[in-house]
Amino acid sequence: MKSNIQRVLRVACACVLSLAAAPAAQAYEEVSVVDGGALAGTVVLDGSVPGPKGYNLTTLPDAVYCGRISDGKGWRLLQPFNVGPKGEFRRVVVFLEGIDQGKPFGDYKPPRIEAVDCLFMPFMNVVRDLHDVVVVNMDPAMHDIQAYETSHLGPRVLFNVPLPISKRYPNEAGMSARVTKHYEGALITQTVKMTKGRRVFTMQCGFHAYMESWGLVADHPYYAITDDEGRFRLADIPPGTYKVKVWHPYIRDDIEQTVTIEPNKEAGLALNVEAPTGRLYANQMVENAYVRYTITEDVQSQIVPTLEKQSFDSAQ
Repeated sequence: MKSNIQRVLRVACACVLSLAAAPAAQAYEEVSVVDGGALAGTVVLDGSVPGPKGYNLTTLPDAVYCGRISDGKGWRLLQPFNVGPKGEFRRVVVFLEGIDQGKPFGDYKPPRIEAVDCLFMPFMNVVRDLHDVVVVNMDPAMHDIQAYETSHLGPRVLFNVPLPISKRYPNEAGMSARVTKHYEGALITQTVKMTKGRRVFTMQCGFHAYMESWGLVADHPYYAITDDEGRFRLADIPPGTYKVKVWHPYIRDDIEQTVTIEPNKEAGLALNVEAPTGRLYANQMVENAYVRYTITEDVQSQIVPTLEKQSFDSAQ
């Protein structure tokens, strides 16, 4: 399982090569911002949304429970791209590159990542080095955190711990698809400790390979995650000229635009991201995919998508 995870991470690392390999900037200095400006804008994905990843549930644990979200033929799909009907690129990170001083970080609230319905949610976060993340299991299924930092040299393990199941689930519940309630297990708090120069954090479940969550490490507070309309806003920016970048683990790192921030004014910016083409991941799903493993009708009858029936088209 770990070798497969590492192979997936190396593919993703190729997309963030220059970001993860970039030399570390000087330490960020918190100062009082006088006559600061703001930046508001949108991010749009231009082109066809890449196909989803595909996972044969019969080869992984808890096929019945996790198969409540599946395509009805024994496959679980994972779409890393969250894109609206007009190309709105949702939940991607927008940030200023290379800013070395500005407003204080403010109070830090550790990102909370939930394992729910055999997904890690949210899929994208902003995290801080030497600060905590909180992970919790909301399922009656055993999950496991395998957290990595990534770079052009490949992944390095940050921590690997199990996610306890809530004691409120009855013992006889097992992995039954009849269990529909979500109870919070014990909170697992881990500190993110990155190697110098690395800025990409990722988690996967050691049992269910389709459970992923990614984070970009913030070395200053001028980061935002786009909303459902692909919008973002950064405030209290010291006047000056900056590079604005977009980050997602499966797009190129050279997507950037220059913007000038004037005192007490808000600048607008429309960022267009060219949709990647070709094969992005080893297990990229295609229509009428070649089925490597036989899924008998008897097995298919047990894997019922009672929560969500996925399709290749809807996952794009």
